[in-house]
Amino acid sequence: MSAAPSSRVDLPPAPVDANDLAAGVWPTGADRDEHGVLRLGGIDATALRDRFGTPLYVLDEDEVRAHARRALEAFRAAAAVQRAQARVYYAGKAFLSSEVVRWVTDEGLAVDVCTGGELAVALAAGADPSRIGFHGNNKSVAELERAVEVGVGSIVIDSWIELERLAAIVERLDATQAVLVRVNSGVHAETHDFLATAHEDQKFGFALEDAAAAVARIREIDGLHFVGLHCHIGSQIFGTAGFRESAARVVELHAELLAGGDIPVLNLGGGFGIAYVASDDPTPIEELAAGIVEAVAQECDVRGIPVPNLAFEPGRAIVGRAGVTLYEVGTVKPVTVDETLTRLYVSVDGGMSDNARPALYGAQYSARLASRVSDAEPALARVVGRHCEAGDIVVDAEYLPADVAPGDLLAVPATGAYCFSLSNNYNHVPRPPVVALRGGEARVIVRRETVDDLLARDAGLAATTEGNRMPGSSEGRSK
Repeated sequence: MSAAPSSRVDLPPAPVDANDLAAGVWPTGADRDEHGVLRLGGIDATALRDRFGTPLYVLDEDEVRAHARRALEAFRAAAAVQRAQARVYYAGKAFLSSEVVRWVTDEGLAVDVCTGGELAVALAAGADPSRIGFHGNNKSVAELERAVEVGVGSIVIDSWIELERLAAIVERLDATQAVLVRVNSGVHAETHDFLATAHEDQKFGFALEDAAAAVARIREIDGLHFVGLHCHIGSQIFGTAGFRESAARVVELHAELLAGGDIPVLNLGGGFGIAYVASDDPTPIEELAAGIVEAVAQECDVRGIPVPNLAFEPGRAIVGRAGVTLYEVGTVKPVTVDETLTRLYVSVDGGMSDNARPALYGAQYSARLASRVSDAEPALARVVGRHCEAGDIVVDAEYLPADVAPGDLLAVPATGAYCFSLSNNYNHVPRPPVVALRGGEARVIVRRETVDDLLARDAGLAATTEGNRMPGSSEGRSK
């Protein structure tokens, strides 16, 4: 079991109203009805619970589409100022399903994948292979072969071994494949260590000093077409400072490589942050786009080279705010930490199996009662899950009405990214469904797992029966 969390944290300020829905954290259309019940996409949260059970991932389709359009417009407009073009890839690792692929491609985005499974989902959803980028630090031979066979638009080469694997594949298939080279700019993004991906001591990409040799090798191979450099400095980043510094270093390498031939693309990744709690202040996507593109243009101007076409890969910024997870409260108990601090431990019917981010790297979330409002005084609470881990925390520090009780419906916003993607079956808990909302209607886009699903994968069991299901479980209410 993991160690218990620290009892002393940086506590958020107590809110004036513990029922308030902080702007910028919740989906744009979230509000409360005349009875105080949370509404998402015009639908009462209690109605969603009654129809689909809990835990439940809820995703607002209109919100996803709006963020996709906004990101594309922002980067295209910023690039146009510099007489360049911009392509925006949706980073599928944030959350991927066939429906989401259709939404983002309908809105003009390309799709970024990093495994054969993600590639399969994108293709099955009808994504144009030529508008798919394929990442990953350990792509297998089979995955690379599949990508080349279907004609993905680009493969991002991450290592010398992968380079030679791909060289052998294009020769064997008599194919031509566009590739980028991922580089580590050495910029240390101001984010959690596990989310910073461009510092030197980590698994992704080539060091800047090694990249030129990798590009030279690619240019020797008839079946590989070098189209540009790729750099991603991390995730959940506010501000443009890190992106500007990274751009300066990567453009310097880009300029040096131009001596060997045209380089049409520079991909600067994603990592744009969103608000998880009221105190978060993410940079608007228009400001990010303008600042990053301007930085690239300035570096190109200093070196007397044209601005290349640019590519970006937002994922969290597209789906994060669009998602809300609904839980049912099971138990509540006050715990005295010391003579000055008491907190309510509010246990819900999910936890680290549906949101691993707090346990992985201390991610912060907020929460609100969804089935009612309350005029009780705000009480310091820690929302915890049902798993046998002391670190099974959903929301580390939040103020909820002091009368929060078993049976209450609790909502956690900003869960559209990396929650379903990281979901798991720890303690043999089935994963929740994903329900999409649009036009006042709700539909399942990923069905709930059942205990029967878990038993079906156990090779030691010959068959499963309805008798294996726990009576009264919330999964039984799923439709």
